[in-house]
Amino acid sequence: MADSPIEKQHQHEREQERERLRAEEEKDLEVESHRGPRPLEGFAGGHTTWTGAQDDEAAARVHAGDAEASWEASERQARLEPEPHAVDDED
Repeated sequence: MADSPIEKQHQHEREQERERLRAEEEKDLEVESHRGPRPLEGFAGGHTTWTGAQDDEAAARVHAGDAEASWEASERQARLEPEPHAVDDED
């Protein structure tokens, strides 16, 4: 029964999938073999204004309050409080 047309088709599909995975792994290994800047994970295709010329010190200044702001937002959500509204300077 292993030589049935359906079994042959399934075997062929499995072989194609293995070959596709091997090709993808080869691409991954090729990329990883070169050192250099990497895009932010999850934003590889997105536009960013952050450049390689900006160093860790600048990033630390820009994102200094991120953890605290995130924690405060989480606490507000846990208490089901509304988000504070930003004050507009246009008034």
